[in-house]
Amino acid sequence: TVEEAVETIGFGRFHILLFLIMGSTGVAEAMEIMLIAVVSPLIRCEWQLQDWQVALVTTMVFLGYMVFSIVLGLLADRYGRWKILLLSFLWAAYFSLLTSFAPSYIWFVFLRAMVGGGVSGHAQGREENKQIMAMCSCSNPFLSLGKVFWLAGSLLIIGLASVVNPTIGWRWLIRTASIPGILLILVFKFIPESARYDMSTGNTGAALATLQRIARMNGAAMPEGQLREPAKERRGRFKDLIHPKYRRTTLQIWIIW
Repeated sequence: TVEEAVETIGFGRFHILLFLIMGSTGVAEAMEIMLIAVVSPLIRCEWQLQDWQVALVTTMVFLGYMVFSIVLGLLADRYGRWKILLLSFLWAAYFSLLTSFAPSYIWFVFLRAMVGGGVSGHAQGREENKQIMAMCSCSNPFLSLGKVFWLAGSLLIIGLASVVNPTIGWRWLIRTASIPGILLILVFKFIPESARYDMSTGNTGAALATLQRIARMNGAAMPEGQLREPAKERRGRFKDLIHPKYRRTTLQIWIIW
């Protein structure tokens, strides 16, 4: 199975590069999300906004994130992680740049909601990355270090704001904040499609090619035998979350989040 192959290949150069690239999506995501905090005081003055109008911008960003994360998650299951991840990179960068040209408050709110929707797609790739990394026992520290990227992005946007806002204005801050997302598009070809997704769609050749590529980069050998799909298990359903067996855990996790 794909899982057995990944465990045999082990942790190596491929995983480090994948970790750095997918971790960088956390930098781009944090910059886009935290951007509102450092831009809000300026748009409040420029468009003479009330408190609730300023708060609505942040609300709409997270509303876009919530709605599109569900939609893009379903699309990723159907069309693959790679396509949806590329779409999310392009989507977020495009609407982020458009925001810097927003002629009015209404346009600003709409475009930032679209940015939130695009950024939500980054999670599809990061979750796949976490699952791949988790198969290698030596990679546990990397899973914890992943949080550093979000913190780095938050600090970076605050630092940029202190320099850019007082000099060339908030519109240039937004354009600068979109650069990490654009750079990610340039390195996107390195990211492979999920081998597990390829197997689930019957594309064994593509899954095998991906695993062989990982093995080459890690300087490891592929396990012997034929690549096969694991025994099918019943997929989870939403109502399983509120089954008596899991209800308490589900409610605790929801409250924590």
